[in-house]
Amino acid sequence: MTDIATLLERNLHEIFGEGDAVLRQKAAEEILHEDAVFTEPHGIYRGRDEIVRIAGVIRAMHPDFKYTPIAPAEVLQDQAGRLRWSAGAPGQPPAYAGTDFIVARDGKIAAIYLFFDGAPDTTHQ
Repeated sequence: MTDIATLLERNLHEIFGEGDAVLRQKAAEEILHEDAVFTEPHGIYRGRDEIVRIAGVIRAMHPDFKYTPIAPAEVLQDQAGRLRWSAGAPGQPPAYAGTDFIVARDGKIAAIYLFFDGAPDTTHQ
């Protein structure tokens, strides 16, 4: 059984941050339920394979971007959690930021909700 903080980190780096489709699929099989749902401002994607597909599409739009947590993962009752992050090219200011919320079931992600937070405020870090 995988803890919520680990699921959040793995989702960020191994699903949405991974450029290799084979590695992305392998990670998805380990941390996503087959019937998982990913909801973001532009759409709803149902099922592990569809999440892997859209993660690849998103990754291809900015293949050099790195996703970096900007605060520790927050866990709610070992069932849900959120992770705030920023994304951008290495050595450059972050291009945008977001917050991933997940709901877990039996140690895997059942639902992911992505909120874009705009450009991160790096003046207070």
